[in-house]
Amino acid sequence: MPDVLLTVGTRKGLFIGRRHDGRWEFDDPAFPAQAVYSVAIDKRGTTPRLLVGGDSAHWGPSVFHSDDLGRTWTEPARPAVKFPEDTGASLERVWQLHPAPDHSPGVVYAGTEPAALFRSADGGESFELVRPLWEHPTRSQWVPGGGGEAVHTVVTDRRDPDALTVAVSTAGVFRSRDGGAAWEPSNQGVSAVFLPDPNPEFGQCVHKIAQDAGDLDRLYLQNHWGVFRSDDAGTSWNDIGAGLPSDFGFAVAAHPHRPDTAYVFPITADSDRVPAGRRCRVYRTTDAGATWEPLDRGLPEGDHYGTVLRDALCTDDADPAGVYFGNRNGEVYASEDDGDSWRLLAGHLPDVLCVRAAVI
Repeated sequence: MPDVLLTVGTRKGLFIGRRHDGRWEFDDPAFPAQAVYSVAIDKRGTTPRLLVGGDSAHWGPSVFHSDDLGRTWTEPARPAVKFPEDTGASLERVWQLHPAPDHSPGVVYAGTEPAALFRSADGGESFELVRPLWEHPTRSQWVPGGGGEAVHTVVTDRRDPDALTVAVSTAGVFRSRDGGAAWEPSNQGVSAVFLPDPNPEFGQCVHKIAQDAGDLDRLYLQNHWGVFRSDDAGTSWNDIGAGLPSDFGFAVAAHPHRPDTAYVFPITADSDRVPAGRRCRVYRTTDAGATWEPLDRGLPEGDHYGTVLRDALCTDDADPAGVYFGNRNGEVYASEDDGDSWRLLAGHLPDVLCVRAAVI
């Protein structure tokens, strides 16, 4: 059983768990007065780098990095992510930190609120605004979702350094095929049931996107009502929500090695944001959404009210894969067998906002 690092961002700090010789231990929390909305584990270098998007009510948002697996942290002398003065905008928080594939060493993307994409070429120590997305002609018609107006998902392609896909709440999916110089909405087939026109070109409230392990053109999407799949890198989408107890939810994650395998955590409704049927269950597909199966062995059996947010479900890169989720009850659950069985790793934490895990 390989050693694993698990990072848990919460409303009140970052908790780091370490599995060694099959046993888990958690460190004391870092950033105890900050909400941690984003974490990345960058394994491209000789030493893994951890990146954290923290949000201090007193000092404001910042991006920190650690090159010793979280034992010490560095904050740049100047803000890592800062809007240029001519934009008239200021950073609310960093919702996403995403290291690019190996073909782009040092490149890290940050998705922010207000809804913008930033690019770093130095491992996340400094970032520049990707202006073409910020200046997209549809931007004036974007509106905030319940959690704000944010770029909360970034998907890259290990075959092509110029291929970028982002999800914006609530503007939907946007794609670039030239490294961010031009962007187009890519929401064909994704519904927006809360709008007068339920099938607009943009304006969908996409909650999360995950990329298939085998077919990189296959994407899974959890929407504000609806679970969808694309087989053409986001050009078009098809509904795959049949068989789920609810197609509302926030999170979706893909298996790191098995093609056609993905995980979601269904929520009852946008007006009742608790687990579907009040049951703490992850659902898995192994046939790209044709069927779904509930995974609940080891999870609470009675009524449960712990909501799993968009970045609070993840997989590691082990084989069999570890699958992890945290909820707003402050519980963190882990599976070490692709989701077949679960155990509670931590409880009574602050609200869990994001989880990330990797073999180290």
